[in-house]
Amino acid sequence: MLEAKNVYKEYTIGQKNLVVLREINLKIDKNEILAIVGPSGAGKSTLLNILGGLDRPTSGKVFLDGQDISELRESQQARIRNRRFGFVFQFYHLLSEFSVLENVMLPAILQNSISRKEAENKARDLLDACGLGQRFNHRPSELSGGEQQRVAIARALINSPQILFCDEPTGNLDSTTGKQIQNLLLRLNREKNMTIVLATHAKELAKDADRMILIQDGQIIKDSK
Repeated sequence: MLEAKNVYKEYTIGQKNLVVLREINLKIDKNEILAIVGPSGAGKSTLLNILGGLDRPTSGKVFLDGQDISELRESQQARIRNRRFGFVFQFYHLLSEFSVLENVMLPAILQNSISRKEAENKARDLLDACGLGQRFNHRPSELSGGEQQRVAIARALINSPQILFCDEPTGNLDSTTGKQIQNLLLRLNREKNMTIVLATHAKELAKDADRMILIQDGQIIKDSK
């Protein structure tokens, strides 16, 4: 479903080139949960961003169902991100001036693929499924960290993505709340047949993945079921 071929990523800092990823070759199957693990600075988030079309490789290619998406125009990449990908980040990125319901509705309204009423109904259903049926009108500041992360997951699902990318989704949460998020992601994979790609330090989260790749110094050094 998703494939990286000989991907390199470099950044220029002053007079020096910093190689963050090197010779990444990776295939991700439909309905798979893939955990990307490794020490801080290994390149996990960079790889996740490149796979999700949020960043471009310096060289190499990324294919989605056989189509090279790494060379598309930004507008074309944005369309794929909006329609086929969902993103969940460590720091939630909820808009403080909007209610929980409005935060979840926003991507559907921006895509303009369904009516506002349909977006609202879908957002309510997603929040209910995430255990937040009583929080529709609350602001993000009124929620716990775990509740905010569940809002972020509901928002990522509003456009029915095929692949959900999660960058340290339990990184800011205590172990009990992290387990709730872990169970929610597993349920999405089972019930929605959703492909999930996640970068994580959490051993418990990685353990429940179908497959785990270990990155060190920008290279994949282990790929195991």
